[in-house]
Amino acid sequence: MLKQELLEKCEHFIQQKTTALQNAMQGLKQDLENESKSSAGDKFETGREMINIEWNKLSNQLQQYEQMQSVLKRINVKTDSRIVKAGSIIFTENANYFISIPAGEIIVQDTKFYAIGSKAPVAIAMLGKTEKDSYTFNQQEVLIKKII
Repeated sequence: MLKQELLEKCEHFIQQKTTALQNAMQGLKQDLENESKSSAGDKFETGREMINIEWNKLSNQLQQYEQMQSVLKRINVKTDSRIVKAGSIIFTENANYFISIPAGEIIVQDTKFYAIGSKAPVAIAMLGKTEKDSYTFNQQEVLIKKII
């Protein structure tokens, strides 16, 4: 249940980000059409190039969120973890983590979690550990209390 709720919050995060990017790209498309109707010359070429640069930037961001979505689809919410891996929920003495995508702070069931990618430094420090193991992060020894 908890893992499903965290997963849904992460999916909602991605949906919000992709919708915003798609809206921005639609606005750029309209700007490009308007730019085509304006006067010719260097100003025209500069305007088109700036729009193309922004389009490429947004397109790359959209692709990153699509990759994050595929990471979420591979998480099995029906199984608990005995070791820290992608899809694990980790309770430590300092914070609680959901190893999934870098979505930041998420509140579920009145508890704060940090959704982090498996390549985040703290995730790398925890990967492969089990309950009651400790890991070192920022020169601090941290105890893993529970893994789901």
